[in-house]
Amino acid sequence: VLQYLPPAEARARREVNRGTAFLTGVLEPCRRKHNAIAFKGQCVPFAAAKIRNALDALFDEPYDGPIVTNQRLYERLTLGISLPQAVAGDTKSFNLKYVDWEHPERNVFQVTEEFEVERRGSHQTRRPDLVCFVNGIPFAIIECKRPDLVTKTGEKGVDQAVSQMLRNQHLDEIPDLFIYSQLLLGVSENAALYATTGTDKKFWAVWEEEEGGGLLPRLANTPLTPEQEDRLYDWRDNAEEVRDYFTSSLSVPPDGGEEKGGNRLVTPQDRTLYALLRPERLLELASRFIVYDAGTKKIARYQQYFAVKATLDRVAHLDARGRRNGGVIWHTTGSGKSLTMVMLAKGLALHPNLRNPRLVIVTDPVDLALQTWHTLKARGKQAATAASANALGQLPHSCQ
Repeated sequence: VLQYLPPAEARARREVNRGTAFLTGVLEPCRRKHNAIAFKGQCVPFAAAKIRNALDALFDEPYDGPIVTNQRLYERLTLGISLPQAVAGDTKSFNLKYVDWEHPERNVFQVTEEFEVERRGSHQTRRPDLVCFVNGIPFAIIECKRPDLVTKTGEKGVDQAVSQMLRNQHLDEIPDLFIYSQLLLGVSENAALYATTGTDKKFWAVWEEEEGGGLLPRLANTPLTPEQEDRLYDWRDNAEEVRDYFTSSLSVPPDGGEEKGGNRLVTPQDRTLYALLRPERLLELASRFIVYDAGTKKIARYQQYFAVKATLDRVAHLDARGRRNGGVIWHTTGSGKSLTMVMLAKGLALHPNLRNPRLVIVTDPVDLALQTWHTLKARGKQAATAASANALGQLPHSCQ
């Protein structure tokens, strides 16, 4: 369940300093609730001091540039942190998780707007339009622009949103927010682009996905409860005007049926937000479909995501005859084959149905073999090379 936080509530859950990018008042109790030590038949909570040490490890991470720092924090978020604690007279190290990647329902998902962050070396602030938090950690940042906004240079609203997002990542802006982020979006009603931390403007992309069953039209036209409306609108200076504007466009079929109903049509913005930011998808993209490539952080394009998902489903499950079916993924030149292979290798290694998966890459030109080897190495994946089938069979098992 996604919870909306009015700006005042978001401020109350932060540390005193506005430069603090995450919501300590959410992260600390959430991690205390969902982390426990299983040892010798006992289930023991982490000590309060250990929970605080885990928070400090996130907050006090030295800044060594946006991507280097982001990568270190990404590894900490995905792997957790090892903390020593005495249990039944024995002191051992136990893993504390910041995020429960496998069980989305055990995490807290929140969104706030106008999230005020101090610029580095200044008391001036920037206020990203929307920030989405997982357990108080800023996972996704969204800039929104009017659909009819076009500058004198012809730059459309969605492009201005991307430009603003890139500006905010500069060293003299608010980079301390972006060292935690995994997904960035620039949206305008009829357009939406996504990327990740540090992505150049030319690589921001459109996400394409079919949504069946008429779910999105129903979601887009489902009125909020009175309590939800109050939280969303009452803090604004023009609360009634904003409330009237949005509620007038929402309606559902009078009979409560399953047919598409309501006055508001689903927009590209709606489709992108639903596709990328529903809890299970956001966690999946962050944990399985992000890689660091020689100083550049990359997130999957929709083609790569669905290709990897289909391949994993094919490999991890047997058919009715107990056989594993093969398949072919067709790529054009320059479409990201190497990146797809790295994400597939990551998915195979993490899949619960596969133990010690073996990945063999066969290439024809020698140059392509070297390119693939360097690509895997740059992305933190070790690969061994073999010039023949006999040489392949002689490699150590861990290299095959």
